[in-house]
Amino acid sequence: MTHVPTQALLKEQGLRRAPERARQPATGAMASTAVQLLGFLLSFLGLVGTLITTILPHWRRTAHVGTNILTAVSYLKGLWMECVWHSTGIYQCQIYRSLLALPRDLQAARALMVISCLLSGVACACAVVGMKCTRCAKGTPAKTTFAALGGALFILAGLLCLVAVSWTTNDVVQNFYNPLLPSGMKFEIGQALYLGFISSSLSLIGGTLLCLSCQDEGPSRPYQAQPRAATATAPAYRPPAAFKDNRAPSATSASLSGYRLNDYV
Repeated sequence: MTHVPTQALLKEQGLRRAPERARQPATGAMASTAVQLLGFLLSFLGLVGTLITTILPHWRRTAHVGTNILTAVSYLKGLWMECVWHSTGIYQCQIYRSLLALPRDLQAARALMVISCLLSGVACACAVVGMKCTRCAKGTPAKTTFAALGGALFILAGLLCLVAVSWTTNDVVQNFYNPLLPSGMKFEIGQALYLGFISSSLSLIGGTLLCLSCQDEGPSRPYQAQPRAATATAPAYRPPAAFKDNRAPSATSASLSGYRLNDYV
C-alpha cells in the first residue's frame, strides 16, 4: 500500500501560490498611489479655482432687462471691488473703502472664501508630505496621517467655498425676481460664481480620493505558506512477535528430527 505524502504536497502548493499572493500588495500600493495623485491633482485645481474666484469681481453683473437695455456699460460687483465695464473694453474698478458699510452676506462670503483658501493651502502642504511618491516622512506611520489630514482639509475647504457661492447665488436670484426692485438694481449670476461651483466640486472630489486612498493601508507582512496538518493514515500491519515465535513445526522440520506424524496415529 503506497502512502501519498500529503504534507509535502500541501507545502509545495503553498510555495507555488506564495509569489502570486506577494504580487497583490504591490499592485494595491500602485493603485493607491495613483488614486492619491489623482486626488491631489483635482484638489490643487480646486485651490487655484478658489483663489481666482475670490479675486475676480464677476460675482454679480448687471441684468439688462426691462428699461435697463443699455449694453454699452455694465456693472460688476465682487468681494473686494466693484467695476464698470465699457463696450470699448475698458475696466474702471474701485475697491470697497469701508468694511462695516458692506452688506452682511458680502462680509460672510469674504470670510468663508478667505478661510477656504487658507485651508486649501494647508491641505496642499499636508498632502505633499503624506503622499507615497514623496520622500518626506517616508517609512513612518505619520505619512498616512498627513495624507488623510490633507484630504479632510480639502473637503472642508470645498464645503466653505460651496456655501459662499451658493449663498450669493440665492441672494442674486431672489433679488432678480423681486417685483419691488427696480430693473436698474437687478443683477445676474456672474462668471466667478460658476467657477466657484466647479472649484468646490474639485476640492470635494479630490479630498475624498485622498481619504479613500488611506483607509485600507496597514502594516503589510510577507506571505508565508503554512500547510495544513496532513491527514492521519493507518500504519502498516505488522504481525505480533508472539505469533512469529509460536508457529507450529512444519512437516519437513519434523522429519529431520527423526519423528513422523504418522507414527502417532
